Amino acid sequence: MRSLGRLAGKALVMVAAAAMLVSGAWAASNGKIVYSFSGLDDGSDPATQLTFDATGNGYGTTVSGGFYGYGTVFELKAGDDNFQEVVLYSFSGGADGKNPYGGVTFDGNGNLYGTTVSGGSGGVCSGDGCGVVFKLSNNGGNWTESVLYNFTGGNDGSGPGGGVVFDKTGNLYGTTPDGGQFSEGVVYELSLQGSTWTQTVVHAFTGGNDGGVGSLGLLLLDGSGNLYGVAEVGGAHGAGTVFRASPAGGSKWNFTTLYAFKGMPDAGFPYGGLITDGKNNLYGTTYYGGTDGVGTVFKLDGTLKKESVLYSFKEGTDGGYPTSTLVFDAAGNVYGTTSMGGFPACDCGTVFELSLVKGGVKETILHRFKEKPDGGYPYYGLNPDPSGNLFSTTASGGNSEAGTVFEFTP
Repeated sequence: MRSLGRLAGKALVMVAAAAMLVSGAWAASNGKIVYSFSGLDDGSDPATQLTFDATGNGYGTTVSGGFYGYGTVFELKAGDDNFQEVVLYSFSGGADGKNPYGGVTFDGNGNLYGTTVSGGSGGVCSGDGCGVVFKLSNNGGNWTESVLYNFTGGNDGSGPGGGVVFDKTGNLYGTTPDGGQFSEGVVYELSLQGSTWTQTVVHAFTGGNDGGVGSLGLLLLDGSGNLYGVAEVGGAHGAGTVFRASPAGGSKWNFTTLYAFKGMPDAGFPYGGLITDGKNNLYGTTYYGGTDGVGTVFKLDGTLKKESVLYSFKEGTDGGYPTSTLVFDAAGNVYGTTSMGGFPACDCGTVFELSLVKGGVKETILHRFKEKPDGGYPYYGLNPDPSGNLFSTTASGGNSEAGTVFEFTP
């Protein structure tokens, strides 16, 4: 199977950091659909994480829809009961980019940054542009788009299918699933030099022991400037890797493969990002692997040498094939989504919780998606608003089968 990334586009700290009525099933699990996309000007296929401002408004991207049909950046304005969606920008599919995945990231001035998997003016990839990194500038509530970097499809990579993160000096980091010196994607840095953003390749994946294909999830950045992430394929066993890139002075980086997944019954093929518990332990999900071959939740301990599978999905009522980045609550419970599974409701994915219990880990299903008018196929993980409520999206389902935003309260 070709990777989802290629289809998309101190201790460790995670850097991410027309509504419809609630269905009976959601009401029983403290969750609800807060917005259902129409597939028209408001967008379609919200394959995105959500980012929140201090007032609780959420921001994300849709892959398609919008005024030109090539995707949007949207805002969900928080209300007493429901959310109102406002399109901040509609991509034209030309030099401004086409088909944004993965959501947007704030800078300190309230501007938004993200990527598109295609479009732009840097080169021709599969008959289209090779993707861009963009900025939406907030000028008193009027948003304007500018392209910071056009990928060429050469050594710089192509098709960025995920979001970007800032370091403390204002540099941006992300991954691409394609392009690069070995055509296996890259980890890249964008730095502002004068008035121009310059790209540096932090690492070009070879597809060998270092892995191949940048993931859907955000990179994880620690206080020393080290980057942590996963490669979807490659590694010593061909089932993906966990890696660290450490700054080595100037534009040089040291790249280390921390773990090579082995596949069944070990984890295999990670697509989401990593999180940490503050004790240097890393956690994530894999699309394949586990005892049943349909995905796992894994842990890499604080030594960054010992990996364990915390939970193996069965693709039955518990879900399967997770692509999401996980999130902790204050009590140390882990929440995430699976992209499929959840029978008997539908093979449309789940929202799950993992909690530590005596002798092991317990999985609890909080919701099984049912498609229309419910959501379907949640690819990205849950993110908290300022009040601690968790939000995410489904790429399909909803009133018009064009995707949804949902909320869950732990």
